[in-house]
Amino acid sequence: MVGGGAGAFIGDVHRLAARLDGAVQLVCGAFSRDPDNCKKTGASLGLDPSRCYSDYEEMMAKEAQLPENERMEFVSIVTPNHVHFPVAKAALEAGFHVLSDKPATLNLDEARALGDIVLKSGKAYGLTHTYLGYPLVSAARQIIAEGGIGKVRKIYAEYIQGWLAKEVDNKQADWRTDPSRSGISGCMGDIGTHAHNLVEYVTGQRMSHVAADLSIFVDGRRLDDDGSALFRMDGGAKGTLSASQVCVGRENSLSIRVYGETGGLEWHQEEPNTLLRTYADRPMEVIRSAHGYLPESIQAQYRTPPGHPEGYLEAFANIYLEFVEAVRSGGGVKAGMEPAIRGMAFVEALVKSSGNNAAWTEIEA
Repeated sequence: MVGGGAGAFIGDVHRLAARLDGAVQLVCGAFSRDPDNCKKTGASLGLDPSRCYSDYEEMMAKEAQLPENERMEFVSIVTPNHVHFPVAKAALEAGFHVLSDKPATLNLDEARALGDIVLKSGKAYGLTHTYLGYPLVSAARQIIAEGGIGKVRKIYAEYIQGWLAKEVDNKQADWRTDPSRSGISGCMGDIGTHAHNLVEYVTGQRMSHVAADLSIFVDGRRLDDDGSALFRMDGGAKGTLSASQVCVGRENSLSIRVYGETGGLEWHQEEPNTLLRTYADRPMEVIRSAHGYLPESIQAQYRTPPGHPEGYLEAFANIYLEFVEAVRSGGGVKAGMEPAIRGMAFVEALVKSSGNNAAWTEIEA
């Protein structure tokens, strides 16, 4: 693991999710730029001190020198955005698979360069769009793919939080509001990309154009903390996407509603064990998690029976399991680069559109 030292939120989440099913063991890390933090983190995790490295370059070099049956197999990147590309590049070129937090890189040019590196390396590359790990999200995708709601017409995606409604002084807020570490967008780059990814995954279509309005509500902030966009899909559907981190009292409210010619689907991340399905000629259907009426491919993603709610950590663990399966089969999660590049293209189109009075802007293929 690179990043995730003491004081970092997402590192612990990755570690908990990775070991949930007993398929992954943490063996080494460069957890912090602070050597003391790195050593303390490694000690708290019970790691061999000799495998708690001062930086990721040292980790790649020394791990590559170990016998194949002893060295690490893949690198988990849990750093701020600006470090994702150099770490992934170093790992892939040293012969290691990579699972990275999103976004893949700081900008679109880096994402495209990383795509070339992944292809050349032949290694697995994955991106932790966590919310795709929820089984009922996969169920919604399958229903749509099978024509269950007819041709998709309208999509509403929303991701709203309130934790940045005023100036916040902590490590998480610090780097997310810093252009040099976060990139050209704050809120949209951080959580709007999750909504974008969810829209494309569930519908099976690509977002082609956006008309966006990004805002900064907190005085002195340098990156957007709120934004909305109209969007068009390449399959003919249209929709709206809203993301905000200044909605006071809201926690982690990601949701999607999709409407087709014959029905609709609705899912909320804060109530992830329920999928609502609507019809034109009968009452709404409530689909619940882990039941036998779900397809086997969906049931296989659950660990507990119905009525034993599974949530964020289990979804994250499903992402790790899928990645492990790819590594064990010889790599080849090249598809992980497509959403990585598309996510960065989406952000750049949003910023360009907002700077041009919300003019319709194409998302680069």
